[in-house]
Amino acid sequence: MLERIAPEGATVVDYDRRNLLTYAELLDADAAGIDWMTGSLEILRLNPLIDGDAARRCWESHLARARWITGSGLALAVDAFGTALRNPVVEEPG
Repeated sequence: MLERIAPEGATVVDYDRRNLLTYAELLDADAAGIDWMTGSLEILRLNPLIDGDAARRCWESHLARARWITGSGLALAVDAFGTALRNPVVEEPG
């Protein structure tokens, strides 16, 4: 479930793990130049025409968190989420 405001601070929390896909979508949308109104509706499922202030705060806080997770918080995130490979390399016989 998406909170109205993303976590703050330099600690990775379970909320971050549960919302990694959302963070990735926000970063992609921002890089593509998608405005916060479109992004809040399509990604966050918040209608900016109903409550624009809340939708914008939600967009901005989650985008900021996504930037932190993929920037200065990356080492903490890797440590918190583990480093196990999803698809380990399997050596071919022979």
